[in-house]
Amino acid sequence: MSVSLEDVEHAHGRIMSSIVRTPFELSRTLSAHTGAQLYLKHENQQFTASFKERGALNRLLDLSEEERRKGVIAMSAGNHAQAVSYHGRRLGIPTTIVMPRTTPNAKVEQTRAHHSEVILHGSRFDETRIFTKDMARERGLTLVHPYDDPAVIAGQGTLALEMLEIGYRIDTLVVPVGGGGLISGIALAAKALLPSIRVVGVQSERYPAAHHAFHGLNADNAPDRDTVADGIAVKSPGSLTMDLIRRYVDDMVLVREEHIEQAIFLLAEIEKTVVEGAGAAGVAAVLAHRERFQDQNVGTVLCGGNIDMMTLSSVLQRGMVRSHRLVRVRVEVPDIPGALGQVAQLIGELDSNIMEISHQRAFGGSSARSAIVDMVLQLRGEEGADQVLGALRKRGFDARLLD
Repeated sequence: MSVSLEDVEHAHGRIMSSIVRTPFELSRTLSAHTGAQLYLKHENQQFTASFKERGALNRLLDLSEEERRKGVIAMSAGNHAQAVSYHGRRLGIPTTIVMPRTTPNAKVEQTRAHHSEVILHGSRFDETRIFTKDMARERGLTLVHPYDDPAVIAGQGTLALEMLEIGYRIDTLVVPVGGGGLISGIALAAKALLPSIRVVGVQSERYPAAHHAFHGLNADNAPDRDTVADGIAVKSPGSLTMDLIRRYVDDMVLVREEHIEQAIFLLAEIEKTVVEGAGAAGVAAVLAHRERFQDQNVGTVLCGGNIDMMTLSSVLQRGMVRSHRLVRVRVEVPDIPGALGQVAQLIGELDSNIMEISHQRAFGGSSARSAIVDMVLQLRGEEGADQVLGALRKRGFDARLLD
């Protein structure tokens, strides 16, 4: 089986009335930050906040009347689940969704909200996949695969049509990769429309299966590790998608967790848009591999926005730490009345805010007549940290930043 540009164009024609045609726009600030003209396709603005609606809907429209009556089953870490559930309910098709037990609760509840039967099984996606295929056979349900299906791939490829028809003269498309459905569809359509365009896939270094297969490396012994990019945490890409990736994709790169977190933070702060880890992977790649994309017109897909709120909170706080707007400061003070008050007053005079504070005598002081004060401060940035340390030292306090 394979997929053609005609399949993608056919999918586009029949799904467009039922999905959101999301914006594809230049980010001037991120462009200045990365050195590339960076265009963002906001698929996090779909109704279920993910590109997965495109492929899922196209596959559901292929079902026979009997298959519709019996219903479908899908395995998913969240976004494909919501897409199948939402459009299945809209089309009157019963849906069963199997999700890993580690799926963020927000994605589980959002899937249940569409009246699907949700089954939690397996700690990783590959365990979930095997269980789902067995259940499909037992119940006589049609499996709607999240990526290794021609109709799903054709649906995802409709993104390329929308990104290239605007006329931005895109040099390179940077696409997040999990199982490979998104990049397969985009790459085959983009290359057919504009053979000179480069397509680069990006994976988390914690789940590098498609990257390693593309580069002829062995990923069999890669340990299971948590990642903020849970939507692309797939241990083995599809056979059809991998074939298409080898045929149409120019390169594959890896990004670290810190790059993905930085991208989530910057998109929230600069673009005022919420993305999940997988959705930020393309921006993370442009940040981490600037030399590859310098002075190019680069398009990427913010492919999902379904991030768990606790995860988002942690990422934002860690971003504040990386940008030195939250810092930990240790100050040694004389163990006398009023010393702690002097430190607090000085911090206030510098327009800095004390978020946390601890005062201890028994640990760490250079003398029995001294005490240690540890503080978490909210500052304006790195310049503010230097200002605070300088002011404290000028008053005679031994002060330093803590990692």
